[in-house]
Amino acid sequence: MSDTKNLYILLTDTGTMFTRLIKRITAAPYNHASIALDGQLNEVFSFGRKCADNPWVGGFVEEDVYEGTFSHFPGTRCALLRFEVTQEQYDQVRAVIQRYKDEEDAYRYNLIGLFGVLMRLDITRERSYFCSQFVAETLRQSGIRLWDRSSTLVTPHDFLLHPSMEVVYEGMLYDYPLLDQTRLASFHHPLQSAAQ
Repeated sequence: MSDTKNLYILLTDTGTMFTRLIKRITAAPYNHASIALDGQLNEVFSFGRKCADNPWVGGFVEEDVYEGTFSHFPGTRCALLRFEVTQEQYDQVRAVIQRYKDEEDAYRYNLIGLFGVLMRLDITRERSYFCSQFVAETLRQSGIRLWDRSSTLVTPHDFLLHPSMEVVYEGMLYDYPLLDQTRLASFHHPLQSAAQ
Protein backbone atom coordinates (compact mmCIF):
# COMPACT_ATOMS: atom_id res chain seq x y z
CA MET A 1 0.00 0.00 0.00
CA SER A 2 1.46 3.34 -1.04
CA ASP A 3 1.94 6.20 1.37
CA THR A 4 -0.43 9.14 1.24
CA LYS A 5 0.46 12.81 1.21
CA ASN A 6 -1.47 16.01 1.78
CA LEU A 7 -1.97 18.69 -0.85
CA TYR A 8 -3.44 22.08 -0.05
CA ILE A 9 -5.61 24.60 -1.86
CA LEU A 10 -5.24 28.18 -0.61
CA LEU A 11 -8.28 30.35 -1.34
CA THR A 12 -7.82 34.08 -0.78
CA ASP A 13 -9.57 37.43 -0.97
CA THR A 14 -7.18 40.39 -1.02
CA GLY A 15 -9.96 42.97 -1.14
CA THR A 16 -8.60 44.78 -4.21
CA MET A 17 -10.89 46.63 -6.61
CA PHE A 18 -10.47 43.80 -9.15
CA THR A 19 -11.40 41.10 -6.62
CA ARG A 20 -14.32 43.16 -5.32
CA LEU A 21 -15.65 43.33 -8.89
CA ILE A 22 -15.38 39.53 -9.25
CA LYS A 23 -16.99 39.05 -5.84
CA ARG A 24 -19.94 41.20 -6.91
CA ILE A 25 -20.51 38.80 -9.82
CA THR A 26 -19.86 35.51 -8.00
CA ALA A 27 -21.05 36.33 -4.46
CA ALA A 28 -18.37 33.82 -3.35
CA PRO A 29 -16.17 34.58 -0.31
CA TYR A 30 -12.86 33.87 -2.10
CA ASN A 31 -11.86 34.70 -5.64
CA HIS A 32 -8.26 33.46 -5.94
CA ALA A 33 -7.03 29.86 -5.77
CA SER A 34 -3.48 28.56 -5.38
CA ILE A 35 -2.03 25.10 -4.91
CA ALA A 36 0.33 24.57 -1.97
CA LEU A 37 2.65 21.59 -1.62
CA ASP A 38 3.01 21.96 2.15
CA GLY A 39 0.98 23.10 5.15
CA GLN A 40 3.48 25.85 6.04
CA LEU A 41 2.79 27.56 2.67
CA ASN A 42 6.44 27.56 1.64
CA GLU A 43 5.64 26.26 -1.86
CA VAL A 44 2.55 27.98 -3.26
CA PHE A 45 1.75 28.28 -6.99
CA SER A 46 -0.93 29.91 -9.10
CA PHE A 47 -1.65 32.17 -12.04
CA GLY A 48 -1.98 35.76 -10.98
CA ARG A 49 -0.32 39.14 -11.03
CA LYS A 50 3.40 39.21 -11.72
CA CYS A 51 3.67 42.61 -10.05
CA ALA A 52 1.68 43.58 -6.96
CA ASP A 53 0.95 47.06 -8.30
CA ASN A 54 -0.31 45.94 -11.72
CA PRO A 55 -3.27 43.53 -11.97
CA TRP A 56 -3.04 43.46 -15.79
CA VAL A 57 0.37 41.76 -16.08
CA GLY A 58 -0.16 38.17 -15.06
CA GLY A 59 0.99 34.62 -15.60
CA PHE A 60 2.46 31.66 -13.72
CA VAL A 61 3.63 32.73 -10.27
CA GLU A 62 5.35 31.12 -7.33
CA GLU A 63 3.61 32.97 -4.52
CA ASP A 64 5.62 34.09 -1.51
CA VAL A 65 3.15 34.82 1.30
CA TYR A 66 5.78 36.88 3.14
CA GLU A 67 7.35 39.07 0.45
CA GLY A 68 5.13 38.66 -2.62
CA THR A 69 1.82 40.20 -3.63
CA PHE A 70 0.11 39.16 -0.39
CA SER A 71 2.49 41.38 1.61
CA HIS A 72 0.92 44.38 -0.16
CA PHE A 73 -2.52 43.30 1.09
CA PRO A 74 -2.11 42.46 4.81
CA GLY A 75 -5.89 42.34 5.25
CA THR A 76 -6.13 39.24 3.02
CA ARG A 77 -8.66 36.67 4.20
CA CYS A 78 -8.18 33.01 3.35
CA ALA A 79 -9.37 29.45 3.62
CA LEU A 80 -6.80 26.66 3.55
CA LEU A 81 -8.13 23.33 2.28
CA ARG A 82 -6.37 20.01 2.67
CA PHE A 83 -6.93 16.77 0.79
CA GLU A 84 -5.19 13.43 0.62
CA VAL A 85 -3.44 12.04 -2.45
CA THR A 86 -1.11 9.12 -3.11
CA GLN A 87 2.65 9.63 -3.07
CA GLU A 88 2.63 9.04 -6.84
CA GLN A 89 0.00 11.73 -7.40
CA TYR A 90 1.90 14.16 -5.16
CA ASP A 91 5.12 13.52 -7.10
CA GLN A 92 3.24 14.02 -10.37
CA VAL A 93 1.81 17.37 -9.15
CA ARG A 94 5.33 18.48 -8.31
CA ALA A 95 6.53 17.40 -11.79
CA VAL A 96 3.68 19.25 -13.55
CA ILE A 97 4.43 22.43 -11.58
CA GLN A 98 8.13 22.08 -12.46
CA ARG A 99 7.18 22.09 -16.15
CA TYR A 100 5.32 25.38 -15.65
CA LYS A 101 8.36 26.79 -13.82
CA ASP A 102 10.72 25.68 -16.59
CA GLU A 103 8.60 27.41 -19.26
CA GLU A 104 7.27 30.26 -17.13
CA ASP A 105 7.74 32.95 -19.79
CA ALA A 106 5.65 31.00 -22.31
CA TYR A 107 2.46 31.30 -20.24
CA ARG A 108 -0.04 34.14 -19.96
CA TYR A 109 -2.97 34.99 -17.72
CA ASN A 110 -6.30 33.90 -19.24
CA LEU A 111 -8.32 37.06 -18.55
CA ILE A 112 -10.85 36.21 -21.25
CA GLY A 113 -11.26 32.73 -19.77
CA LEU A 114 -11.77 34.27 -16.33
CA PHE A 115 -14.73 36.26 -17.60
CA GLY A 116 -15.84 33.14 -19.46
CA VAL A 117 -16.07 31.09 -16.25
CA LEU A 118 -18.06 33.89 -14.63
CA MET A 119 -20.56 33.52 -17.50
CA ARG A 120 -20.24 29.70 -17.46
CA LEU A 121 -18.58 29.67 -20.88
CA ASP A 122 -15.69 27.31 -21.66
CA ILE A 123 -13.01 29.59 -23.13
CA THR A 124 -9.72 27.74 -23.55
CA ARG A 125 -6.66 29.63 -24.76
CA GLU A 126 -3.36 27.88 -25.43
CA ARG A 127 -0.79 28.41 -22.66
CA SER A 128 -3.15 30.78 -20.83
CA TYR A 129 -4.73 30.11 -17.45
CA PHE A 130 -6.54 31.88 -14.66
CA CYS A 131 -5.96 30.79 -11.07
CA SER A 132 -8.57 28.08 -10.47
CA GLN A 133 -8.19 26.79 -14.03
CA PHE A 134 -4.46 26.31 -13.40
CA VAL A 135 -5.05 24.48 -10.09
CA ALA A 136 -7.73 22.21 -11.57
CA GLU A 137 -5.62 21.51 -14.67
CA THR A 138 -2.50 20.73 -12.62
CA LEU A 139 -4.50 18.21 -10.59
CA ARG A 140 -6.10 16.73 -13.73
CA GLN A 141 -2.71 16.29 -15.42
CA SER A 142 -1.54 14.54 -12.25
CA GLY A 143 -4.34 11.98 -12.36
CA ILE A 144 -6.54 13.75 -9.78
CA ARG A 145 -9.95 14.36 -11.34
CA LEU A 146 -12.20 16.28 -8.99
CA TRP A 147 -14.80 17.20 -11.61
CA ASP A 148 -16.09 15.85 -14.91
CA ARG A 149 -15.87 19.20 -16.63
CA SER A 150 -13.28 21.40 -18.27
CA SER A 151 -10.77 23.10 -15.99
CA THR A 152 -11.90 26.41 -17.54
CA LEU A 153 -15.24 25.97 -15.74
CA VAL A 154 -13.77 25.51 -12.24
CA THR A 155 -14.01 28.44 -9.83
CA PRO A 156 -12.22 28.94 -6.50
CA HIS A 157 -15.55 28.37 -4.75
CA ASP A 158 -15.83 24.91 -6.33
CA PHE A 159 -12.81 23.79 -4.28
CA LEU A 160 -14.44 25.03 -1.08
CA LEU A 161 -17.58 23.02 -1.86
CA HIS A 162 -15.82 19.80 -2.93
CA PRO A 163 -16.47 16.90 -0.52
CA SER A 164 -12.85 15.71 -0.55
CA MET A 165 -11.62 19.06 0.81
CA GLU A 166 -11.13 19.60 4.53
CA VAL A 167 -11.00 23.21 5.74
CA VAL A 168 -7.98 23.33 8.09
CA TYR A 169 -7.94 27.11 8.58
CA GLU A 170 -10.17 30.06 7.78
CA GLY A 171 -9.45 33.64 8.75
CA MET A 172 -6.82 36.32 8.18
CA LEU A 173 -3.89 34.96 6.15
CA TYR A 174 -1.30 36.48 8.50
CA ASP A 175 -2.99 34.90 11.53
CA TYR A 176 -2.45 31.40 10.12
CA PRO A 177 -0.53 29.66 12.95
CA LEU A 178 1.88 27.63 10.79
CA LEU A 179 3.46 30.68 9.15
CA ASP A 180 7.06 31.49 10.08
CA GLN A 181 6.66 34.16 12.77
CA THR A 182 10.24 35.41 12.31
CA ARG A 183 9.68 36.06 8.62
CA LEU A 184 6.31 37.63 9.34
CA ALA A 185 7.90 40.05 11.77
CA SER A 186 10.48 41.01 9.13
CA PHE A 187 8.19 41.48 6.14
CA HIS A 188 4.61 41.93 7.33
CA HIS A 189 3.57 45.48 8.13
CA PRO A 190 0.28 45.33 10.05
CA LEU A 191 -0.15 49.12 9.97
CA GLN A 192 -0.41 49.07 6.18
CA SER A 193 -3.92 49.62 4.92
CA ALA A 194 -5.47 46.59 3.26
CA ALA A 195 -6.84 48.99 0.67
CA GLN A 196 -3.38 49.91 -0.62
